[in-house]
Amino acid sequence: MSPQETAIAVERSSARKKALTAVTLVVVLGAIAYGAYWALVLNHYESTDNAYVQGNVVQLTPQVGGTVVAINADDTDHVKAGQLLVKLDPADAQVALDQAQAQLAQTVREVRTLYANNSTFAAQIALREADLARTQSDLARAQDDVARRTPLLASGAVGKEEFNHATTQVATARSGVAAAQSALLAAREQLASNQTLTDGVALTQHPNVLRAAARLREAYLALKRTELLAPVDGFVAKRSVQLGQRVQAGTPLLSVIALNQVWVEANFKESQLQNLRLGQPVELVADVYGKKVAYHGTLDGLGAGTGSAFSLLPAQNATGNWIKVVQRVPVRITVDPRELVDHPLRVGLSMDARVDVSKTDGLMLADASRLSAQVQTRVFEQSNVAADEQVRKIIAANSGHAGK
Repeated sequence: MSPQETAIAVERSSARKKALTAVTLVVVLGAIAYGAYWALVLNHYESTDNAYVQGNVVQLTPQVGGTVVAINADDTDHVKAGQLLVKLDPADAQVALDQAQAQLAQTVREVRTLYANNSTFAAQIALREADLARTQSDLARAQDDVARRTPLLASGAVGKEEFNHATTQVATARSGVAAAQSALLAAREQLASNQTLTDGVALTQHPNVLRAAARLREAYLALKRTELLAPVDGFVAKRSVQLGQRVQAGTPLLSVIALNQVWVEANFKESQLQNLRLGQPVELVADVYGKKVAYHGTLDGLGAGTGSAFSLLPAQNATGNWIKVVQRVPVRITVDPRELVDHPLRVGLSMDARVDVSKTDGLMLADASRLSAQVQTRVFEQSNVAADEQVRKIIAANSGHAGK
């Protein structure tokens, strides 16, 4: 090899060493940088792409059976709480309500008669007492007559026939007293029997009135329940009911989903649960919007079991053919409702969740129950109020206190 070729070979070897040294230095620096980034940043996060949007899917089901005569909402429609969605034929329920109203009115009048009979029976007692006093007076007078005639009978001043007549008058008077006493006892028992039906209770609280009023409320509610109202604000989904369809109580007709109250259910591996705590901040990304839109939420609760434990067909791990599978636990994450206004989510959408686990002072499991209902509706309270008003009006109209 010539000196020139040797010099070129040495120069190339030196350049190759420099290049390898530079690559090695870059790799080492990259590893150090990644290690520092993992220690300072990535180590403080747990993430998963096994997360989905969940929400309250409120099924609209009838409480009474009937034939559908009107449908006022369809899939994707937005409805307000209390809005009429489906109407059933009210004819049968209206007939039952009319009968219940008539029965309540009749019952109130019958109970009024019971209270009025107390005065009637009391007056009869007074009359029977007067009759008894009169017959007792007649008996005393007849006995006096017999007592006066007895000494005169021996001397012949009073005839035998007259004495026998006086004695007969005593017997008749005694019979009259006994009859008057029996009539007085019967009158008192009749009053006592009637008072057992009225004592200690007002007309409006009488058991017969309350029973008829309960039947009226039942019939009134059955009529109102032919109108199916939206329990909450939301969007209609899964409408299956059709016009003219005969539905039974409990048949699902459609669903209403409140998209302003959704949350995210993230399924973390069991090896990721060690550092998860309630109240930790969570950053969420939805596939529908991409990484340009980030949601912010809070870790609200950890599931009480793995998903497989609550599946329809749980895994039989005690069998001979067993393969270990990493389990996942559902974690509930609340989403800032203000962010849902600008970028609404739908139930079932895929999400990526990243939890900041640097805050470790929270609890792993909740230690107290919620003090108030998280989801509730007051739509059906008006029916109860209206039913009570119907009862009050009928009782007032038939108890002699109309308008009071």
